[in-house]
This record gives sequence, C-alpha cells and structure tokens, in this order.
Amino acid sequence: MGIPSELRDAWVNKRHSYTSMMAASPNEERIIHSNNSIREAVPEGFKAAAIYGVVAAVPTVIVCRVIPWAKVNLNHTAQALIISTASIAGFFIATDQYILENARGNTIGKHGKTT
Repeated sequence: MGIPSELRDAWVNKRHSYTSMMAASPNEERIIHSNNSIREAVPEGFKAAAIYGVVAAVPTVIVCRVIPWAKVNLNHTAQALIISTASIAGFFIATDQYILENARGNTIGKHGKTT
C-alpha cells in the first residue's frame, strides 16, 4: 500500500548523509535571515492591513448612507460593492506597503546594499 517503514527510514537516513557532505553556500545565512524576515513581515502586514481596511470602509459607509444622491440612486447592492472595494483596496495597499518596507529594511540594513 505504501513504502514499508524500514525502507523509508533507510532512504531518509541515506538522504541526510548526502546533505551533510555538501558545503554550505556563503549566502545561506543571508537567505535564512531573509526568509525569517518575510515570515515576520507577513503577519504584521496582515494586522496593519486589517486596520487600514476598516479605516477605509467606515468613511465609505458613512458617505454611502448620508449623501442624498447615493441614498436615492444606489441600491443596497451597489453600496455594498462600493464599501467592499474601498475596504479591499485599503487592505491590499497596506499589506503591500508594510511587506515592502520590511523587505527594504532587510536589504539595506542587514546586507549593506543600497537599492
């Protein structure tokens, strides 16, 4: 039905013995640090994006509900689409800004590169 456990263990052990003989890349430490920075930046970007999404949606809700023209000419579906668009735009813009800011800081601050 599958690979027997003895064969699988032998294959895994043989595979690990090959990786121990390989020389480490001089850039391996930088790559690991960069991956860790990305893992840290994504959740922080998501938190910031959630806040910006709400901040963008609230004024849009108020405008759609208060302005007489919008109340008369836009049905509830149109108002919901406008509010969703503003919220999603704020979400993606904030996420992109935060992740790029951290990536730029990672590149300039830690590797000594100027871009």
